[in-house]
Amino acid sequence: MSTLFGAYGGRYVPETLIPALDELTAAWSSLREDEGFRAELHDLLTNYAGRPTPLLRAERFAPDQRVYLKREDLLHTGAHKINNALGQAVIARRLGKQRIVAETGAGQHGVATATVCARFGLECIVYMGSEDMRRQAPNVERMRLLGAEVRPVEFGTRTLKEATSEAIRDWIANVDDTYYLIGSCVGPAPYPELVRELQRVIGREARAQVLAIEGRMPDAVLACVGGGSNAIGMFYDFIPDEDVRLIGVEAAGAASLGCGRGGVLHGARSSLLADEDGQIMDAHSISAGLDYPGVGPEHAYLRDTGRAQYVPCTDDEAVAAFHRLCRTEGIVPALESSHALARALDTDAELILVCLSGRGDKDLAEVLAR
Repeated sequence: MSTLFGAYGGRYVPETLIPALDELTAAWSSLREDEGFRAELHDLLTNYAGRPTPLLRAERFAPDQRVYLKREDLLHTGAHKINNALGQAVIARRLGKQRIVAETGAGQHGVATATVCARFGLECIVYMGSEDMRRQAPNVERMRLLGAEVRPVEFGTRTLKEATSEAIRDWIANVDDTYYLIGSCVGPAPYPELVRELQRVIGREARAQVLAIEGRMPDAVLACVGGGSNAIGMFYDFIPDEDVRLIGVEAAGAASLGCGRGGVLHGARSSLLADEDGQIMDAHSISAGLDYPGVGPEHAYLRDTGRAQYVPCTDDEAVAAFHRLCRTEGIVPALESSHALARALDTDAELILVCLSGRGDKDLAEVLAR
């Protein structure tokens, strides 16, 4: 299993965690080709999560283009996060771990983790910044209803970066009996590749669906990028199709690919928002799921090689796209996904796929307050 994506990735962790990462690497290398594991995960994704998700043309949203939405918002729990949570929960059980820790920003990964822990009878502790708990109160209550303990993080910006740091500290202290169910394609190897492989189902389905509907490849594929799991899942199976543009959309106040520099955060080297001294800078977004000052290392590699481009979107642009999809298609999108929707409208392409990564119930208070 690769640990590097060009100059990015790797493992920058305390020695305490190396045996756990080695154990996970060995387990994943074995399980990814294991028919029993694949069958169990396929059954869960189909009959529990609700795959495959449809590809819907948004005719009134973009009347002058053929824009199709990959409807990850229709999955159980309301977002793409369940794909990864189910896969990692099955791995954790195979490793004999009964205690799960996770981080969450917008709360969708926390909800997905709490959901799979309830399904399998696992102890669940979710770390969440207190500012994100305020912004995403419905998801906090969902996690608690599902039996998870939500631990508020009260330092720094009180958002996803600090929640991730606390989850890692817990993992270090309890590594023998605890599995860290990371929510995005970030962190030390093998997590970036593991999460990408568990999210590849998005792009694999979308590629087959657009061929069946349109008879050709799309001109462009768009997805929002925070840590980057829905984007890498959507992009990966299109990478060999060189004529397909891959466009990741970052929050303008958290554009670690557009404005970042190389550095290490949460166990891996990637492109980060950092000052000249290497100190991590604060990120901002109206979307709790995008205000992270780093990104998955594979995205930094795709940027450097030119295979994908990454563009910013402001809060106001995302909110406008949110309202537009509601009023033209009867779909309430997550604010994260709304960033990709906004850029789809001004992308110079005829046939466009957009990953609608989640639904927007969790964001209503934030949008309506503007």
